Amino acid sequence: MKLLILLICTLFAWVKSQGNTLVLLDNQVIRETHSIFFKSLQERGYTLNFKIADDSSLVLSKYGEYLYENLIIFAPAVEEFGGSLNVDTITQFVDEGGNVLVAGNSGTGDVLRELASECGFEVDEEGAFVIDHLNYDVSDEGQHTKLVITPDNLIDAPVIVGSKKDAKPLLYQGTGILADPENPLVLPLLTADSTSYSYIPEQPIKEYPHAVGKDTVLIAGLQARNNARVVFSGSLSFFSDEFFTSPVEKAQGGLKAEMSGNRDVAFAVSQWVFKEHGQLRVRSVKHSKVGEEKPPSSYTIMDDVIYKIGIDILEDGEWKPFRANDVQLEFVRIDPFVRINLQRNSPSEYEVTFKIPDVYGVYQFKVDYDRVGYTRIYNTTQVSVRPLQHTQYERFIACAYPYYAGAFSMMAGVFLFSIVFLHLKDDDVKKSKSE
Repeated sequence: MKLLILLICTLFAWVKSQGNTLVLLDNQVIRETHSIFFKSLQERGYTLNFKIADDSSLVLSKYGEYLYENLIIFAPAVEEFGGSLNVDTITQFVDEGGNVLVAGNSGTGDVLRELASECGFEVDEEGAFVIDHLNYDVSDEGQHTKLVITPDNLIDAPVIVGSKKDAKPLLYQGTGILADPENPLVLPLLTADSTSYSYIPEQPIKEYPHAVGKDTVLIAGLQARNNARVVFSGSLSFFSDEFFTSPVEKAQGGLKAEMSGNRDVAFAVSQWVFKEHGQLRVRSVKHSKVGEEKPPSSYTIMDDVIYKIGIDILEDGEWKPFRANDVQLEFVRIDPFVRINLQRNSPSEYEVTFKIPDVYGVYQFKVDYDRVGYTRIYNTTQVSVRPLQHTQYERFIACAYPYYAGAFSMMAGVFLFSIVFLHLKDDDVKKSKSE
């Protein structure tokens, strides 16, 4: 009985756990100054392993297996990772499906800059802050680097940053980031206002700032092609207890709140980057001729086909039916011959009925669903489409009636011509004999 109870408890703990997470810090003080954020992760079932970033025992994998599913780097000052950890191993970790959350500041070291560059971000030079002389908090020390950011500057993707409705203003103090606009995988999660720029506060501006206005990204995200996720924040303070609990009051007036919205946004971003939100999967795929249950060995041109696909989304640790109205099916032979919206005709499946084109060949049923914040769904099913057999053609084709009429009229004409020709020939013979 005790063994059974132990097994049940072990199974429950395994189901509840979201996965091992390695947390790299500059020092143990950060663990205390960011305790609210770390506590929220632990309450959601994460097992956090805190290490100093230059610890000589750091390792991500052993015997070809990764020890962690997620990596948090709250170590802006680190110049070189310890142990076997480096930029290449972290990049390989992402390539294998691992998720990474990085927070820097104005003193971000070269190793984090290199890591950001590998992910499609560019961090401003050391010592630079995002400065805004119009949108700063009253508690700012005079350099206008403690910024008040409105929720409108968040990306329009509730699955990543939460709902903007009734959202509170945010506090930000850190460096600026530039995201590659030509990289479709990079997402600017939070941007600065049009009056901001990134520069070293103590120095006079002698050259054009690295990042200016809306191009200044404060928090950037990346969803790789293998659906691994990376978030890079230019501010470590954004996740701190101080910024979570601080009141917000814009120095120029007009914007005020008893508590910042950093906590809500930080929790939402962490849920997204660790795949608690926006994770989709294909549960089932079915296709057949209309009126049949099983798919045939091959389809025939002009067949009526029904296609069904079940898509689930992970919510609160459970897979539930995904509801959307923009899922499309393509019937492809090199190029799409049919592109049609899938309709949700049951709680758990999308389906659509269409007629196969009058062109035979090898086709694919393809569902390619790629939306901001959601893991990409790319599902293909290959089928063959053959022409009609000779016994399947119609005996008489309506469009060929003019040709039928022409043939029969020619036969009738030849018949009449033969009668006339023979009749005239007999008359001529009779006439010659009478003469």
